[in-house]
Amino acid sequence: MPRSPNAPSPKAGPVTLAMVARRAGVSPQTVSNALNSPELLRSETLERVQRTIDEMGYRPHRAAQTLRTRSSKLIGYGIRPAPGHSAPVMDRFLHALSQAADEAGYRILLFASPPGNASLDGHEELIDLHSVDGFVLSGTDRGDPRQAWLTKRGIPFVGFGRMWSGRQIGDWADVDGASGTDAAVEHLVSLGHRRIAFLGWPRGSGVGDDRAEGWQRAMRRNGLPVRGRRAQSVDDTASARAAVAPLLDTGATAVIAASDMLALGCYQALRERDATPGKDVAVIGFDDSPTAALLSPGLSTVAQPLEAAGHECVRLLLARMSEPGAPPERVLLEPSLVVRDSTPAPGS
Repeated sequence: MPRSPNAPSPKAGPVTLAMVARRAGVSPQTVSNALNSPELLRSETLERVQRTIDEMGYRPHRAAQTLRTRSSKLIGYGIRPAPGHSAPVMDRFLHALSQAADEAGYRILLFASPPGNASLDGHEELIDLHSVDGFVLSGTDRGDPRQAWLTKRGIPFVGFGRMWSGRQIGDWADVDGASGTDAAVEHLVSLGHRRIAFLGWPRGSGVGDDRAEGWQRAMRRNGLPVRGRRAQSVDDTASARAAVAPLLDTGATAVIAASDMLALGCYQALRERDATPGKDVAVIGFDDSPTAALLSPGLSTVAQPLEAAGHECVRLLLARMSEPGAPPERVLLEPSLVVRDSTPAPGS
């Protein structure tokens, strides 16, 4: 098959920026602008250059790009060891984050963060090496030092999660957990439930307290008692199984759990009593983990919009890079209730 005279020979080595410019009929500076400052080009010129880049398989040299633009096109994201229940949830967020970054011409640079509370480990080294243009922060605990530290140094960042103590710093996107548990209560009330209990995490967890607040708010709005209807547990099934027992003893017909892991402990507690989840007591979890649909009966649960969260984090971070002095932007994303067989009407 005859080959285009403009196509590079297989033996000619890697495609260069100058080769792309010749093929597209533009200057090398125009190709550079298409890669680094596309807003400077007319749409038809940008489209022609991008098409040529794709056809020739050109890949810019990252080190050279960094020297020219002072941008590495890398976004740092620290990974901490996650409990078994939350690992699949955070995997979905990370996939969405990576996809959104890729669409914007960036890559996510993962680095290990120590277990426990949020720390600055890894951040300073990446900044010193000019390896990243900004950071996405997750696991934003109470007393998190990262936001103030990065702000003081003028490093762009966005939080996946609110700051749960002190004044708010910087941009963040978060899931409205209170709205999710509020919707769970309303669903149960619509089915006829009145004795609706809440199985949450120990007080002091920002995310956990937020989810508890939504349950409490909806209960009071519907004129339902909350006293004696709340229990707490660390996030494992054995502890949850023990913690939910007093709620079942007092005649709860439904339990809303702060996580699918706690809901699984509730399933186990009911079966120990020869009761059937869904049939004898309705159960709703939170997170819509992969396990939720596999349980018998399938677990009704609150699903987090993790794909939207990943895209919002990238959008906010790029906006901050573009306008460092702009007012902070904070986005609360609405979760959705996924109804399965664990939430029938009482006595059905």
